[in-house]
Amino acid sequence: MGLAVLMDPISLTCDLVTWEGQYRMAKVLARKVRASGYRPDLVIAVGRGGYIPARILCDLLLQNMLTSLKVEHWGMAAQKKEEVVIRFPLCADIRGKRVLIVDDVTDTGDTLEAVVRYVKGFDPLEVRTAVLQHKEVSSFVPDYFALVCPIWRWIVYPWALHEDLVGFSKRVLAEAGSLTLEGLKGELAGKYRLTADDEDLSLALEDLLSSGEIVKEGSRYLKKRE
Repeated sequence: MGLAVLMDPISLTCDLVTWEGQYRMAKVLARKVRASGYRPDLVIAVGRGGYIPARILCDLLLQNMLTSLKVEHWGMAAQKKEEVVIRFPLCADIRGKRVLIVDDVTDTGDTLEAVVRYVKGFDPLEVRTAVLQHKEVSSFVPDYFALVCPIWRWIVYPWALHEDLVGFSKRVLAEAGSLTLEGLKGELAGKYRLTADDEDLSLALEDLLSSGEIVKEGSRYLKKRE
C-alpha cells in the first residue's frame, strides 16, 4: 500500500499522545543516545514539532547547547505541503561540531532528509538524528527513535492538539453539514479516532467561528455558506 493511500484524509486515523506519554518516550530516547556513546556538542530542534522533545532531551542529556531551525512541510490535520521549506534558517556556528537533530516524528522522512542535507552544508563534524516516533513507511530512518510505528497514523501531540482539533473539526463539518457539539465529538471519534473533551473542542470551534469559517445556528455548528 502506498504512502499516499495511507495518508488519505478520508480514511486516516489518529493516535493521541499525552504529555506523560511523550515524556516517557523522551526518556527512552535519551537512554538510547547515552548508550550509543554519542556526545553531541549541540542539539538542533526542528520546528515546530521538535521544539519540546529537543528541550526535554537536552535536560535528560544534561546538554545546555540548544538551537533550532523552522521547517514547513505539514499543516494542521494531516495536510501535507508539496515540498519541504526551511522557513527560519540555522543561525549557530556548527563547524567541526557533533550535532544531534531532534524532531517529534518521521512521517514520510522528507523533513529530516532535507534538514540533514541542509545542516551538513555548515560543515559539522558529525550529524545524527533522533525522534520520539519513527513510522516504518518513512523513507528516512533516524539514528535514534523511542518507538516504531508499523501502521501509518496521524499522531496528535499535546503541543499540537488545538490546531489539529480545529483542522479536523473543519473537515468533519464540511462533510456532515451541521452538527451539535456532541455530534461533532462522535464524528471525530468515529472517523479519525480523535477524542476531545468539551472544553478543548469548544475552544477549537470558537476559533473557527471567529475566523468566519463556520457559523452557529442554535446548538448546531455548520460550514459557512458561500
